[in-house]
Amino acid sequence: MPVYLGTLRLVLLRLDSSHSSLTMEARASRRLAALAGQLVDSSGVSRNWHTAPCDRGASLASGAVVVHPSVAAALASGGAVVALESTIVSHGMPYPQNLQMAREVEQIVCERGATPATVAIIEGIPKIGLDDSDLEKLAVMGTAAAKVSRRDIGLCVATGKTGATTVSATALLAARAGIKVFVTGGIGGVHRDGENSMDVSADLTELTKSPIAVISAGAKSVLDIPRTLEYLETQGVAVVGYGVTEFPAFFTRSSGCEAPCSVNTPKEAALLIKSNLRLGLGGCVFGVPIPKEFEATGSNVQKAITKALQELKRNKIKGRDVTPFLLKRVLELSGGASLDANLALVKNNAAIGTDIAVALANVAQEE
Repeated sequence: MPVYLGTLRLVLLRLDSSHSSLTMEARASRRLAALAGQLVDSSGVSRNWHTAPCDRGASLASGAVVVHPSVAAALASGGAVVALESTIVSHGMPYPQNLQMAREVEQIVCERGATPATVAIIEGIPKIGLDDSDLEKLAVMGTAAAKVSRRDIGLCVATGKTGATTVSATALLAARAGIKVFVTGGIGGVHRDGENSMDVSADLTELTKSPIAVISAGAKSVLDIPRTLEYLETQGVAVVGYGVTEFPAFFTRSSGCEAPCSVNTPKEAALLIKSNLRLGLGGCVFGVPIPKEFEATGSNVQKAITKALQELKRNKIKGRDVTPFLLKRVLELSGGASLDANLALVKNNAAIGTDIAVALANVAQEE
């Protein structure tokens, strides 16, 4: 298939300063990736997806990141792009509510002036931005899709599996494509009894590595939030309350933990992100409280969480099975109230995260 360079928009990866001395071999690999910038789907129709090597010297054969045309165009023009995780689609909610939620969140991002980029690995290909068919595939697969953290990316690509990306994997892949703002429901953290189990989410360590701002409703309330904040402080990650001075606890606006700093407007958030990026300080996390009208619902959900945690300990459930178990039991114990609250906070995060991404793009264009 002929490739016309005038029609290709390759989104080159913005590597950090440690990658400034790329070898000649790595540069050659990136040029080869550019020349292979068109993919053909199973119907034989060119999709004009765009490819970029996933790391220094990586080749397409070893696992390229594939960027959706709309995302590539937005990045190339300096427009606002918002990354979205896919684990919430496959593992966070049942079908068909998960598909409806994913479509509505992408629509919110579009309506507020940015381009949505849901991240997932589809049949071994890491994708930044999904077609609706891929989104529906993930939603229907549900927990049959692999749950992919940073450590699992290589295996998922190598085996050609379909996987939904967690916060850590989404942050890594999105940042490699040059996206600066990422919206999710809540971040992982230090699990309760983590001082004994050493169960600490890879989300926290990823924030020290990937230069991206994560907009969330705080740490999930099933976690040990004080220790989570202590760990983030140790790692040098900026933790910011958005419109509040107390770090939120996902289903509830109050965690009892003061946020180290706070901002009140999208532009204030954008300027903080800009400073972080310029100084090479890694990622940062913004805590956006659940909307007040859902606070009562969140309080009821918290009671269900307390009971679910007791069951968790009694059944000796550990590791990566903890969160899925808790989400399922909390949904059951709350009579579905946790799903309503979850949907509300995710949509609210999407709206605020998009406003921040637009403000960040505007700040960049003003320079």
